[in-house]
Amino acid sequence: MHRSAYLFLLITTLLWGGNSVAGKLAVDHISPMMLVFLRWVLAVAIMLPVGWRTLREDWPVVRRHWLLLGGLGACGFTIFNVIFYTALNYTTAINVSIEQAAIPIVIILANFVLFRLRVHRVQVVGVVLTIAGVALTASHGDPRQLLRLDLNFGDAIMLIAVLCYSFYSVGLRLKPVIRWQSLILTLSIAALVTSLPFFIWEAVAGKVIVPDARGWTVAVYTAVGASIVSQIFYIRGNELIGANRAGLFINLVPIFGTLLSVLIVGEKFQLYQGLALVLVLGGIGLAEHSGRKIVL
Repeated sequence: MHRSAYLFLLITTLLWGGNSVAGKLAVDHISPMMLVFLRWVLAVAIMLPVGWRTLREDWPVVRRHWLLLGGLGACGFTIFNVIFYTALNYTTAINVSIEQAAIPIVIILANFVLFRLRVHRVQVVGVVLTIAGVALTASHGDPRQLLRLDLNFGDAIMLIAVLCYSFYSVGLRLKPVIRWQSLILTLSIAALVTSLPFFIWEAVAGKVIVPDARGWTVAVYTAVGASIVSQIFYIRGNELIGANRAGLFINLVPIFGTLLSVLIVGEKFQLYQGLALVLVLGGIGLAEHSGRKIVL
């Protein structure tokens, strides 16, 4: 069970790391809100033939829990990405990476407040190690840069994004018992509906960039890899080992994003990137060793 969860979560964070690279490749080829909107248009189009029959069968359950499922789709699928793209217009990638590292901490705190889930002290040490790895990656191997961070509006709204994804992760604990096809299709539809106002705002503001060939490639990747496949695996990982332990894997995202930039964009591999990967994986391993002793 644990090995399956680890595999699911590693693939998830690898795909999300690829999403960071896709975001870099998307600049000037597709506008941010257009990308978010097309991402969910494509995801719904792909999932409809897969999940329509199961959604019809699960509809009585979905209808009873539509508010919860709609909220999960809006928070985890739409609002997080909208704020993420917007924040990068005001703050740096370093700040965003550091702020995303707070997601596992918020998940742990929310689970304790809402469900009284216990955390072992060794798990806390593991969390600290993963954050150190993220900080090392974000500062490009020079932690002194963290002392010169300039916090601004982008950082403030990024904290809202952190809360959104944290509560999405915790909220998965409350999701109704329906088949994964129905769940992903329902969440994707909720994301599509809630992304529409942001796309309309971008269009009215005259900031839409119609996708070219590269823009469409990025949109397809975000729909298939960073949305459908990754969310199926993330939800399954949450089911197997719980949100506290699954959330810790999120700190692999900036690590994988950096390594994929080396492979895809051609950036130079640095020693600190290898050290950061060791810190994050070591922190996850340490937290997992103690986390398996706690009943989730």
